[in-house]
Amino acid sequence: MKFRVERDVLTEAVTWTARSLPSRPPVPVLAGVLLEAQDDGTLTLSSFDFEISARSQVLADVESAGVALVSGRLLADIAKALPARPVDVVLDGPKVVITCGSARFTLLTMPVDDYPTLPQMPEVTGSVDAAVLAEAVGQVTIAASRDETLPLLTGVRVEIEGEKVTLLATDRYRLAMRELPWHPASPAVEAVALVRARTLNDVAKSMTSAGGVDVALASGGPAALIGFEAGGRRTTSLLVEGDYPPVRRLFPEATTTHAVVETQALIEAARRVSLVAERNTPIRLTFSEGQAVLEAGQGEDAQASEALEASLTGEGLSTAFNPHYLLDGLGALTTPFVRLSFTHPTKPAVLTGQAEQESGDDDTFRYLLMPIRFAG
Repeated sequence: MKFRVERDVLTEAVTWTARSLPSRPPVPVLAGVLLEAQDDGTLTLSSFDFEISARSQVLADVESAGVALVSGRLLADIAKALPARPVDVVLDGPKVVITCGSARFTLLTMPVDDYPTLPQMPEVTGSVDAAVLAEAVGQVTIAASRDETLPLLTGVRVEIEGEKVTLLATDRYRLAMRELPWHPASPAVEAVALVRARTLNDVAKSMTSAGGVDVALASGGPAALIGFEAGGRRTTSLLVEGDYPPVRRLFPEATTTHAVVETQALIEAARRVSLVAERNTPIRLTFSEGQAVLEAGQGEDAQASEALEASLTGEGLSTAFNPHYLLDGLGALTTPFVRLSFTHPTKPAVLTGQAEQESGDDDTFRYLLMPIRFAG
């Protein structure tokens, strides 16, 4: 194996491919990145840990085809440190020699025969605009649990129905739901999958340069997995097993009180007021005609309050939220105004976006937030 590749091309490809390598692999070869130089002038880099696979394909000047398996993280570190010159890579017996300008590195190879075969990409189910996917995933994954003892809740439920995809995530304290359009391979397609939130986040962030992302889903059988492909990059991930709780029913059928506030103003006020909120204590919101008042702290502790202009439909009320969860939901909105909808002060509130203070809300993204009881 012998090839030459541009330094930035190699660095980007190996960094992306090695990003999900396990820090403590069960077998040494799983810490490796497989390099495959082909006569057609392509270089393929692959990684796999039996759960997530990644494959990146780039152009290279291939003098002789071949395959080598080397430490992925070490190769990524070396590539980042190389000078801005073309990189020559040669397989020399049990070693790979990397030369770039006057810099020279020698890496020991691992046995290629011991490396597992990457899973096949399922048949493409549909495609989605990369920017739309990135926005939707960012809005929903904030609500996914980070508690690995509850693996179901670390996932995002993906519901595919014709030309619409719905993403749902919850950690029991809040629930995020986003609907987005896509282009199905079949107009009658229907499927449901539970995908790890960290996998979706990684895909959304790393495939944003592509115009569209192909999504391939195989949700039946023992090898249930999802695949994403765009711009020469492909990744697959096993699906999370289990039945996701029926969270859709948590959204109220109707709400009686609506408060509309400028989104950025509410974010800034919540950040200021929450400075005096002790750990695990809420900030209180009181809505009345024409204004919203935010408060935190009480008794002998530090206290803060701030009033904002707001429009109110229905009766005034007081409620309280975890400040971090509230800010997560507000930060996920992409509209100038936020509508907070209530059925009762002790029942969950629903946050939706609104283009103007007097317009209707956009419910393609909904963020349901549980209130916190407070003495008052």
